[in-house]
Amino acid sequence: MAHNAAEAEIVDTGSLTRRWIMYVLGIYILTFGVSLAIRAGIGISPQSSLTRTMTLVFPPLSQGTYNFILELIMLALTYFVLPKDFKLKNFASLIPAFVLAVFLDLNLKFTEFVVLEEYYLRVALLVFADAALAFGLFLMIRANLVLMPIDMFVNTIFKRTGWKWGNIKTGFDCTLLVTSALIGLGFLGEIQFIREGTIINAILIGQYIRLYFFLHKKMSAGKSAPETGTLEPASK
Repeated sequence: MAHNAAEAEIVDTGSLTRRWIMYVLGIYILTFGVSLAIRAGIGISPQSSLTRTMTLVFPPLSQGTYNFILELIMLALTYFVLPKDFKLKNFASLIPAFVLAVFLDLNLKFTEFVVLEEYYLRVALLVFADAALAFGLFLMIRANLVLMPIDMFVNTIFKRTGWKWGNIKTGFDCTLLVTSALIGLGFLGEIQFIREGTIINAILIGQYIRLYFFLHKKMSAGKSAPETGTLEPASK
């Protein structure tokens, strides 16, 4: 799951059980952050804006279901981009994708009561939501287990083209935004869920993750620092 040296430095190499607990907890916290960002109502991430727009186009399906469908599509595209590298184990990525879908719908239910009118409260909620979302991502990176199909697709494009991973991810997010906007205009007559909060989200998520990386390194350095006040051996 680590995409660069900075991420590799914070990967947990402990027991598999602990890492799986961390991974699932990360997914839950991430979806909690996503649900709060939606309740803020001032714009959400490209992926969320697309799946949320689809719930307005065809309401019988939940946002979690649409998110899982998107992950399925990305897994199929991963195969078509680089079929020779596609393995049966890649289907394992659908397990965390399904868990994420369930947690997302669950957290959207839990946060239904959150209704804010004041704009500054909505911004504050979005800032908190992004902190939670980023912390969930941080835990998933730390666990270093299974890539979600969307991340797998971006990584496959990276392998196939050699382009910079960050540029590919940015291009992918922009594609989701354009798709969301076109679906909104085509089926609803207006663009939905893409606002100033979408830009805030794009800026804050990366900064929060950098902060969590920094704090983790500081804490790890503190734990590994040698004791300065060693006791002198007793004289005989």
